[in-house]
Amino acid sequence: MTGGGTWQTVGAPPASTINSGDYRVTGLVRFEVAPGAQASNAKDHIGDGTLADNRGGLAILRIAYSDGSKGILAVSCDLPGNPPPGPAGSPHSIFEGITASKGFVDYWNRAAPAAGVNGNRTLFHVVRAEE
Repeated sequence: MTGGGTWQTVGAPPASTINSGDYRVTGLVRFEVAPGAQASNAKDHIGDGTLADNRGGLAILRIAYSDGSKGILAVSCDLPGNPPPGPAGSPHSIFEGITASKGFVDYWNRAAPAAGVNGNRTLFHVVRAEE
């Protein structure tokens, strides 16, 4: 398992970065595919381009931070579906976005994706190993 990125914690307004750095994925704890279909008007240039390999679900990853601390990254994808007659989206119990822990702190208070903002959106692509 590989992957990683950057992180930062931000203080109360006026926003100021309290801490920042890099993280890397050290292991997969669990991945569960969730029911639901992608909206047919979605634009996606990853995978086969047909939206057929898109999946909602929940991935729980172990991560290591550049400052030596460890944590968990939860990546959750809620597929929106289409209006009736469908196909239906993911159940309402699935959230869209990520949460993380760092050491003994759990950053569970996530922000929902905002219209017109390119961020806090997730999507899983399930592909065969030989691709």
